Amino acid sequence: MVDAETAGVDAALVARALRGDDSAAFGHLVRRHQGMVRAQLRRLTGGDHGWADDLAQETFIQAWRKLSQFRADARFSTWLYRIAYTTFLQARRGRKADLAPVANDHDAQEDPSGDLALHRDLTVALRSLPEAESAALMLCYDFDLSHQEAAYVLGIPVGTVKTHIARGKAKLRDLLAAWRIENTG
Repeated sequence: MVDAETAGVDAALVARALRGDDSAAFGHLVRRHQGMVRAQLRRLTGGDHGWADDLAQETFIQAWRKLSQFRADARFSTWLYRIAYTTFLQARRGRKADLAPVANDHDAQEDPSGDLALHRDLTVALRSLPEAESAALMLCYDFDLSHQEAAYVLGIPVGTVKTHIARGKAKLRDLLAAWRIENTG
């Protein structure tokens, strides 16, 4: 199984980094996971690549500092998601600006498939959800984490994750009802 193999490689790299017998081991972990950490943070920051990259750097600094605290009760990637999410929440407290740029109407009018307009409306709808619901949906649907892994990342019970997802999906259905009517009618 690929997950077991990935987990095994990550566990070996963590062990080598902690023992100090391979100075490049942590660098390998960074290279293996930096894409998904940046993707998560770009989504959380509403597409602000610069801020997301700064947060990703801080995430890996924190991961290095806390590497001895990693317990293999979760995948290494899930542990990183949690650090990245916490790093984002801490950094966001100091920011007050609107986080997600939205495509302008001119761009949507030039998109014959309507995909850009749908993406814009979905982004707006997701931003209108309470943060807990949006985060649970992002982790489970965008990053394919299980409910249990999302609960670990968010630091909440699994049942609460399921509730956030159900409520978020229901709200998105209502918010995007016009798209359903337009595409089925």
